[in-house]
Amino acid sequence: MKLDIKVLGPGCVKCTTTYQNVITALAETGIEATLTKIEDLEEMMQYNVLTTPVLMINGVAKIKGRIADVKEIKELISK
Repeated sequence: MKLDIKVLGPGCVKCTTTYQNVITALAETGIEATLTKIEDLEEMMQYNVLTTPVLMINGVAKIKGRIADVKEIKELISK
């Protein structure tokens, strides 16, 4: 099953770093995923999140309010 990964955030440094870390983690593991960056505030509100960045995997918020590092992302997507 192909993973669906979303990074929610307004485009701040933390959000951009998390997005880049996801790209790196996917490249290093060879795992295929659909990766979406959501910066629109109204769209983010649909996910009921208050702090960004948010890393969502298959519709579940895995990390909120902090940068997700590459190692941590690799562990989450390899499960």
